Order: sequence, then structure tokens, then C-alpha cells
Amino acid sequence: MTGETAAPTGLPKVRACGVIVFRNRPEFSFLLMRHRHRFDLPKGHMEHGETDLECALREMEEETGIPRDLVDIDPQFRYEEVYYPFEARFGPGQVEKTLVIFLGWIKTDPVIRPTEHGGFEWRKWSPPHDIQRFTVNPLLASLEKYFSPQHGLGQVGDTSTPAG
Repeated sequence: MTGETAAPTGLPKVRACGVIVFRNRPEFSFLLMRHRHRFDLPKGHMEHGETDLECALREMEEETGIPRDLVDIDPQFRYEEVYYPFEARFGPGQVEKTLVIFLGWIKTDPVIRPTEHGGFEWRKWSPPHDIQRFTVNPLLASLEKYFSPQHGLGQVGDTSTPAG
């Protein structure tokens, strides 16, 4: 995803997980966390002994203030990508980073309390989306396919979706 033609070999491996949170009301929308010059999802690196889902829910709760029991995770959707960033916390070179994102349906409309981001935004679902070339756009394209009628979710945003 970073424009490289071949994956580097022998790199340290890191794993990060998160949740893309959707709501149906007041309009069908998803939560983005705002950085100074870009948007992101509530996500972060795994701690020793965590599963992907445990990490994703912990990071969501830490970064948004949304308690994990207010979000239903869709067991049928899982987005995964591998890329090769430079991350200073893991040393001077590149790492092989695997990112796993789960789909969460919020049960209520809680107060969002960003802790690691400058703010947040509920973005209306209106594909195709062009928000951020890496991670966010491919994730949303994957969700657009998942939400299509052939996956049995009906019309997105109505009460037949899992969030309804």
C-alpha cells in the first residue's frame, strides 16, 4: 500500500487493531477521529496476550470514551491490511504492520471523549468516499461491498441493518 513493488523481508512485525463505529441515528454515519492534518480510526497496537478483538475494543474505549458494551461487533466483517511504515517506537527502520479493523454498531449515542486525537466527526455514509488514500478509503470501499444487497444487509441505513 505504500507504493513498493515487493514486500521487504525480515522486518519486525507489529499488529494494530481498531473498530469503525457506525450509527443509524440521527443519520447513517461512521465515526472518524481527527488529527491535525488527517482523519483516522480508533485503533492502536496490541498489548501482550491480547486477541485482535480485545485490542480493538480497548483502543476504541481508550480513544473515544465509548464503553465496549455499547457497541455490537459484526462477526461477519473483518478488514485486514499489511503495510510497511517507518515507526520510531520500533526502531529506526521499517516494520511489517498488520492492521485489523472490526465493524461496530453503536447501540446508543454516547458522548465521545477523544483522548489521543484533536476531535472527532460523524461522517454521513455516502459512498464512494474520498477521505484518506491509505487505510480509510480502502476500508470504506470494502464496507460498501459488504453493505451491498447480495450480503443480505438490505438497504444500508434502514432498520434491517444490524444497527437497527
